[in-house]
Amino acid sequence: MNWKLVYTHQARRDAKKLTRSGLKPQAQKLLEILAENPYRTPPPYEKLVGDLAGACSRRINIQHRLVDQILDDLKTVKVIRMWTHYE
Repeated sequence: MNWKLVYTHQARRDAKKLTRSGLKPQAQKLLEILAENPYRTPPPYEKLVGDLAGACSRRINIQHRLVDQILDDLKTVKVIRMWTHYE
């Protein structure tokens, strides 16, 4: 069962930063896991609170994170950010 990945405008901009910084392989590995099964652990994920309630965060490395939202009814994973800051 494959899930559809949808990227926000900001996530697409972050992808360019990841490529330049050499983190593309780690991010690509996380995206493959999300496409296969977004609830799979490892890698562990954290549910976010506040403005991003309903979203999950996974580490790309010690500093950078991938923030996504899982839409079960559509079998879609919305990738919100792939860089340092939450917004």
